[in-house]
Order: sequence, then C-alpha cells, then structure tokens
Amino acid sequence: MKKLAALLATPMLCSYAFAQSIRYDLSFPNIVHHEARIAVSVSDAAQKELIFRMSRSSPGRYATHEYGKNIYDVAAFDKAGKPVQVERIDGDVYKVSGIDGFVKVEYTLYANHADGTYAGIDPNSIHLNAPATFMWVKGLEKSPLTVVFDLSTAPKTPTEASAAQWTIATQLKTTTDPKIFTAPDLQYFMDSPIKIGKLTVKEWTVPNADSKASQFRLALEAKGSDSLATVFAGKVKRITEEARMVFGEFPAFDNGNYTFLASINPYVKGDGMEHRNSTMITLPVAFDGSNNLLGVFSHEFFHTWNVERIRPKTLEPFNFEKSNMSFELWFAEGFTQYYGDLLLERAGFDSLDEYCQTLTSLVNTKENTAGARRISPVQASCNAVFVDAGVSIDKTNYPNIYTSYYPYGASVALALDLQLRSKGLNLDDFMKAVWTKHGKPEIAYNVADLQVVLESYSKDKTFAQGFFSKYINGHESVDYTPLLAKAGLELKKQFEGQAWIGDIRYKEGAGLSITTNTIIGSPLYKAGLDIDDEILKLDGRVVTKNDELVSILKSHKPGDQIAVEYRHRDDQKTAMLELIENPRLQVVTYEQAGKTLTADMEAFRKAWLGSKWK
Repeated sequence: MKKLAALLATPMLCSYAFAQSIRYDLSFPNIVHHEARIAVSVSDAAQKELIFRMSRSSPGRYATHEYGKNIYDVAAFDKAGKPVQVERIDGDVYKVSGIDGFVKVEYTLYANHADGTYAGIDPNSIHLNAPATFMWVKGLEKSPLTVVFDLSTAPKTPTEASAAQWTIATQLKTTTDPKIFTAPDLQYFMDSPIKIGKLTVKEWTVPNADSKASQFRLALEAKGSDSLATVFAGKVKRITEEARMVFGEFPAFDNGNYTFLASINPYVKGDGMEHRNSTMITLPVAFDGSNNLLGVFSHEFFHTWNVERIRPKTLEPFNFEKSNMSFELWFAEGFTQYYGDLLLERAGFDSLDEYCQTLTSLVNTKENTAGARRISPVQASCNAVFVDAGVSIDKTNYPNIYTSYYPYGASVALALDLQLRSKGLNLDDFMKAVWTKHGKPEIAYNVADLQVVLESYSKDKTFAQGFFSKYINGHESVDYTPLLAKAGLELKKQFEGQAWIGDIRYKEGAGLSITTNTIIGSPLYKAGLDIDDEILKLDGRVVTKNDELVSILKSHKPGDQIAVEYRHRDDQKTAMLELIENPRLQVVTYEQAGKTLTADMEAFRKAWLGSKWK
C-alpha cells in the first residue's frame, strides 16, 4: 500500500512559508454523505470588505455551471475565532465587512458527481474539480494560494482504504509536507484538478527534442491487476510519443512532469477535461485495459499544446463568473478531435478499417448535417455557451441549426490536411507553425491569426484566404472524393438506391412516435411532421415498430410518393411523402472496394497515417 503522497513534483528545495495571502483547509467529517468542510482564510488583508464567490464556469467548459448551488452553512470568523457577519448578495456571492487584516470563511460542500466538470466526495475516493469546490476572493485573483488537506476523517474499515493508504494526485505545486500544496494565482488554481484515493501510480519518461526526458505519470483509480495497469500505462505512453511528433517537442511542463488523473470504474460519470499539466479522465466502465479506453487519453493529451498553450484570445484569461464564448473552438476542440483519432491510428491502436469508420463520420458531419450546411465553424463555436453541458429543460431546434464544433472542426481539419498533402505539405507542419508562433511563446491567437500562419506556412496566400473564406468563416461543401482517393480510399454512397424519409428516432407503441426533430430537407420535414407526432400508417399499412417502417421503405425506391397517416396532438392527419435516396456516405479502402492501390497511393497513405515516432 502506498503512503499518503503527492504525485506531481519533487518537493521544493526552498523552505515552505505558511504566511500565504490565501489558504484553503479541507476536511471531510461527513464523507459518507458526500460532504466536505472547507475554510478559506485571507491573511494580511488591506481591505475592510471582501467578496467571496463560487465560480459559474470551469476551464475546458464554455457554458455556465451553477456551482454555488452545492455550498451551504456559510460562516465567517475573525483571527480570534469570533463570528463575523456574512451577507449573501447573490446566489453564489457573499460579502464580509469589518475585516481587520484577517478573515476566514467556512462552508460545506456537497459533491456527488465525479467527472471532469463537477466534484465527487465518497468514502472510497475524493474527486475535485477546483471551480466546483473552492470559493475565491474577488480582487485577489493574483494572490498566491495554499491548500491543506486533512484526511484524518477518511474511512478506516477493513473493506475501505484508510487515510494512510490514500494518494493525493494533482498538478498543484508540492511542498515538503505531502498534505500541503500551493498555486501561484487563481487562474492556475482553478485549472488544477485533484484526485485522492487508493490510486495505482505508473511513471515513465519520453525523450524530448532537447534530449532531456519528459516525465509522465498515470494516477489510476480502477479495479484490476498491477500488471494490467502497467500494460495500459504503456499504451498511454505510446500516445504521448506519437503526439510529440506532431509538434516536434513536448511543452515545458510547469512542474517538470505531466499527470493523467484517470478514474475508470462504474462510479464516475463520463468526461475528459484538459488542464495545463494534467488531465482529468472519468470513464464509467469496468477497467479492462482495452484500446477502446484510449480515445479520451489521446484527445485530452493533445490539448497540452492545443488550447492549454496555443490559447484563443477569447479564453485568455478565463472568466469564472460567466460563460466563455469563443470563435475558435473549431480549432481548439475540433482539430484536437481530429488528432485524437489520428494518433490512435498512427500508434497502431486502430486498424485501417476502423479509421475508415472515423473518416466516414467526419465526412457525413460536414456534408450531411443541417448545421454544417447552414452555419460556419466559427458560428458553431459561439454556440458552446449553450451546448457545452449547459443545462436547460426546453426543447431546441439544434438538429436543424447547429453542428457540434468537435466533429465539425475535425471534418475541416481532415479537409485541410488532405488539401495540404495534395500540395506536398501537411497539417502536422502547420500545427508546428502555430505552436512556434503562438503556443511556445504563449501569445494568444484569434481566427485571423490562424489564417496568417496558414498563409505563411503554405506560401500561398490565395489558398489560405480561400480555405478560411469557404470552410472556416463560411460553410461551403467539401469535395472529399478526390482528396481521399490520393490515399487509396473511396468515398461512396453507403445506401445507394435505398428509399429514405429521414434519420429519426421513434418510440414504439400504438404507432411510431417521433422523438427527435425532423431534419430540413428530409421527406418527413417537407411533409410537415415533427417531434411528438405519431406515425400511424405508412403506405396504407399500420406501423407500430421501427422494423415495420424499414420493411415498407425497402419495397420502394427514391422518387416514389407514399401516404403517411399521423396524429398531431388530437388531430389525425394525412400527408404525402416523396421518398429520396439515403444521403449517407461511406469511406472504404480501395482494397475493400476491389480497386487497385497504386504505389503513390500507398506512399500517400503511409505519410498520412503511418507512425512518426522514431
């Protein structure tokens, strides 16, 4: 069993001083009911009045999250421990007046949603996303912070790990005391997740471009043998190796190393959240060490460059009091998604046929979603303030007006990569150029800055301007067919000649109730049917199951007109459907299609999809 330990850096050589401006003390006296007691103390305060508040957003998230709803029993005390009045001036904002150099505000936090966005407190482990956990002090955002953990109330039953067996994993800076950590300012603090529990820790090094080894750690909360964890850590290492080759080097990690905080068990919620020197990954499945678990590791690690250091101006600095709208998420998230999948292929964790499925999804995102035909990637990025795990209960028309900037941006990255390769260039070197100009010196960028880099890298201003005009600031269709053909990949209709009324989900019953928005351009949409309508008959035949609907469509061809009887609220209606061909596309290899793969195609494919690690 491991003793209580910090995982992120060698203890600082200088002596540790406790006279920090802001100090947090965390204890867990009611851990069985998912509560923590947290105190934030401000020393040497010149102000007579201070505002304490919870965040409303989190790094890596762009919509609002009302973290203040889960704190209560707020109280304040002076240096002698006497109560000081606290005034609640907003739902998540508290004012303390009459301060004489020192004040301590205490509160209870309830946390029972362990993922990268929220927090979870349980007798078996503690999982903290900083904005979901810590109040902060307005006006003191630049002040250094100290965080102290008291695990004396952790469980000590025969079936549960005791405090002495728990490990603290975080990118917060370590001290000579393994229970005490520091952060230089609020921005770094709020970007530092914390995992506490019985963790399996695996470490490795990867050579960097300067011949100095970069240090990595996997802090894993999962049931499984030590040997299984070792093998899995080796797979994650392989991803870090392949990712380095895109940019040519690892960043200079602030603590000298990078940590994967990973909870792979049924008791967390699915999420992955990037941070400057770490990532918080939560997968609600049993840990089997399989390659299927690697996608989120690949994606989040790529963020180490793209978004953590190649930083949009719209997110720099991050505003914790509101949603954070960005025009650049198609690049920050979308290009990261493209590379997250591409690195799995290059590292050998995906077969070529599996990667063709990824390409199929990206092409269909760009060519066959209503949002991508209607709005640009820049406009899609702006909608993150509403869709990025934002909570609302009213229905929206997103299926007809929005396509996620994740796959949308990835589909544009695919188009750019293939177009560049057709010119003897490639997206890897473009990403290196962005890293050199904006990432490594940490100079924030905007959309126009990325166009300037593409102009410089391609040495073709007309090409760069055209690409951004058509596909970044615009939403024109991409002709993927000749681009993919250079790699010996065929783009074809997946359901050629098959009649189609729209990709719709139904609830089976007395009829087929439509449970999703019908899509602009589909036969159902044109006939006037929409969500909550119930299809009763199709082509004169009663339909109560989806299979029955599919069977009827198989007996027809595109261009046929058939009647649909449906119920809208209390009204029974009839309309005519003009069937069209299913528009879905599919990417397959020339080998699978029975076509000849030339040497040039094979070389193009290898240069694109082959490993770069040496």
